[in-house]
Amino acid sequence: MFLPIVAFYIVFKYTPMLGLIIAFKNYNFYDGIWGSPWVGVDNFNHLFTQSQSAQIIRNTLFLSVLSVFVSFPFPIMLAIMLNEVRKMWFKKAVQTLVYLPHFFSWVIVGGIVITLFSQSGVINGLLTKLTGGEPFAFLFHEWSWVSIFLGSGVWKDAGFNAIIYLAALTTIDPSLYEAASIDGGGKWKQMWHVTLPGLSPTIVIMLILAMGRVMEVGFDQVYTLQNSIVSNISQVISTYIYEIGLQGGQFSLTAALGLFESLVAFTLVIITNAIAKRFNKALW
Repeated sequence: MFLPIVAFYIVFKYTPMLGLIIAFKNYNFYDGIWGSPWVGVDNFNHLFTQSQSAQIIRNTLFLSVLSVFVSFPFPIMLAIMLNEVRKMWFKKAVQTLVYLPHFFSWVIVGGIVITLFSQSGVINGLLTKLTGGEPFAFLFHEWSWVSIFLGSGVWKDAGFNAIIYLAALTTIDPSLYEAASIDGGGKWKQMWHVTLPGLSPTIVIMLILAMGRVMEVGFDQVYTLQNSIVSNISQVISTYIYEIGLQGGQFSLTAALGLFESLVAFTLVIITNAIAKRFNKALW
């Protein structure tokens, strides 16, 4: 039963790694991967001497770190709140509503967000009626664009990610809650001293995995929400690879950038796991 999974990772994950060799070549279609001339680290030198590359890497780190630390607590809080609900009909209704956005593509979610926050959208319509002021261009100011980017990510994925924590909550021994209640601990103290310690192994694992994706700002989300006005903050590695690599044909340069992205992510995973090991919560 495990063989299809092994085959999937070999074919779609490990075999494509051979293509990283073009990061060290001047790749062209005529000569192919193996026949293209070898240039060593010239692509990396060219990449890191461009001022635009530094800005793109900075934007990627900024948005990724913000996404991790802003969106990471929401699935935990949502799972704890859902776990405390005793009316099953209400719990199921809320679960359905918060899980549903995950199954929408970013094209749909991006369209909804743009419709809501455009200058002629619902949000501006309500604000102008309540305040009598002028419409505000939420999508054309960097700070508001970042807020919308983070909020849309939380809205789309928090409900689905909460499933993992809800599963982890089922492994906590109910007698611990009973003992805490007998000792006079209310709901808040039970959450702090029983629920969160019980979730801590899962939280650490999810944090390590999240740190491995720090350099991977979702292409779909950024591409559907970005515009030229906020390109100083919205141009990230994934969109740069699409524009320069696929549309511009500079495959070697973007392969070098992709390899750099993977090495940074690998380093962050190792560092995060090493820190977690000090608290006996390491992944390996």
